[in-house]
Amino acid sequence: MRTLTEQLTQYAAYHRDRRNIATHFVGIPMIVLAVAVLLSRPAWSFSALPFPLSPAWLLLVVTTLYYLALDVPLGIMTALAFALCLVVGQWLAAQSTLTWLLAGVGLFVVGWVFQFVGHVAYEHRKPAFVDDLIGLAIGPLFVLAEALFAFRWRPALREAIEAQVGATRINPAVPAAPQRR
Repeated sequence: MRTLTEQLTQYAAYHRDRRNIATHFVGIPMIVLAVAVLLSRPAWSFSALPFPLSPAWLLLVVTTLYYLALDVPLGIMTALAFALCLVVGQWLAAQSTLTWLLAGVGLFVVGWVFQFVGHVAYEHRKPAFVDDLIGLAIGPLFVLAEALFAFRWRPALREAIEAQVGATRINPAVPAAPQRR
């Protein structure tokens, strides 16, 4: 299994433009919430559990275990964010079928629009998951790590990633026009 540094470095190689990363700060949480909404149906109640069990719970547990294997503090923080999405997802799944589907599908589609706009308009590179499906699981971890890096969290991890793939930058979509004198 690859280490946290290796996983984040692999994902970061596809995400060096700050504007693309910004679109991921919107798109990835929308997609995670959409998955929580859509997978919160069906739900089964068990007397031993204080909450209904759904495919969303299974995905949360499996993903959290993977994240914890990569890094305990980051895994815990991501699990808390996922749990919040799951609470909202369960609430939306308890609404009418139309509300559940509109919310889930709407968030999913709009989230992916943000992702692809970031890659097409700013990064000029395909998404990471095209070459490695694990990128779908690493995306939420990457977004949280990038947010934490802004608060000077784990500078050695950030430096190790940037040593491999370079610092983030802004790539102009079109070359700058020559200046007139």
